[in-house]
Amino acid sequence: MSLRLRILRCIAAAVTTGVLGAAPARFHFVPSPPAAEGAEMVKDRAFDEEKGYGFLGCTDEADGAARLFAIEMDEGNHDVVVTLGSETEATSTTIKAEARRLMLHEVKTRPGEFVTRRFTVNVRRPELEGGRKVGLKPREWGPPISPTWDRRLTLEINGENPGLVTMEVVPNDKAVTVFLAGDSTVTDQTDEPWAGWGQMLPVFFKPGIAVSNHAESGLALFSFAGQRRLDKVRSLMKEGDYLFIQFGHNDQKDRREGAGPFTTYRRELGEFIEAAREKGGHPVLVTPMERRRWKGGEPQTTLEDYAEAVRQVGEEKKVPVIDLHAMSLEFYAALGEEDSKRAFVHYPAGSYPGQDKAFKDDTHHNGYGGYELARCVVEGIREEVPDLAEWLVDGLDDFDPSDPDAPETVRIAPSPFVRTEKPDGN
Repeated sequence: MSLRLRILRCIAAAVTTGVLGAAPARFHFVPSPPAAEGAEMVKDRAFDEEKGYGFLGCTDEADGAARLFAIEMDEGNHDVVVTLGSETEATSTTIKAEARRLMLHEVKTRPGEFVTRRFTVNVRRPELEGGRKVGLKPREWGPPISPTWDRRLTLEINGENPGLVTMEVVPNDKAVTVFLAGDSTVTDQTDEPWAGWGQMLPVFFKPGIAVSNHAESGLALFSFAGQRRLDKVRSLMKEGDYLFIQFGHNDQKDRREGAGPFTTYRRELGEFIEAAREKGGHPVLVTPMERRRWKGGEPQTTLEDYAEAVRQVGEEKKVPVIDLHAMSLEFYAALGEEDSKRAFVHYPAGSYPGQDKAFKDDTHHNGYGGYELARCVVEGIREEVPDLAEWLVDGLDDFDPSDPDAPETVRIAPSPFVRTEKPDGN
């Protein structure tokens, strides 16, 4: 039985329909130092349906140190406060939330040192008013249902030597939500080695900002709306929230009569903008990043008309535009034709369990590519969305896509889930 199947079966066995939010808010994971008042000791406790919290089983069979801790939780935004460290060892902790959303990256402590970190996570489920539901894809429904859509907050505790000591979870109704609407290049990819820039974005924000990534593989503007994902965003959006919109890869395949970048695509972008504004939200347009295509030693464009349509709509509707299309071309050119593969899912056979054929995907990015594109988006926020830029983490260096981080310097602890099937979309 594959590693992924073993883990999924154990998670499916832990699914509960109990009362949401019934779990204690404070947890303690090691015997020392002394637990905070009211904290529940959960050192190795398996998920308990009655208690509504615990570790999801079987991750101890995986390579590496990753463990999944889940808590029954109401829909909404929640602050998570963790204490990290060890009395006797140096630690390095990475925490991902839900479907591999990067929340903390390589938080390091020395022996005897303890640090506290806070981040804000969005939790949601597929139900809508009137008995309707979001039209999830089979990979999202499962079983088990994707962590993005279930009734729990799931945290992946990862890193070279993770040092989780305590955790407190507190609802935060005042948090600003950054909603993401997009396709496979944006989504929270559930499995290694794929990654969307949207799942890397949370690590760049201070507590008080929650990223709610509604993007999904294979979707275009019209299918995102048709699956009631835009309805879900609107049902959760409050005044002052943001909606980032990036499509194009799948809209390019639209076979409806008259479909195209300057017809249906432009019109539907306008509909998304108005949907956000009607709820008091702030729409932000993102041009689609390019695929990996080279000719004559230069990266080539396949989505220029869609990027231009986004720019035109932004100017017409007075909406900020983050030009990820232009920045992605700079990024790929800086790496060069051969090394640009290191930003995409290009791996020889045998690089991952069950992978009997080489990965050669020039559309979808790996963790490094997703992280660098997220840095491009962050630069766009600085330039085009100054109110939101105030929420970026302190001390964040400027980023120039023509001088990106070297691939070997971006080390994101791999998650225990691997798949060999390419995501929907191209």
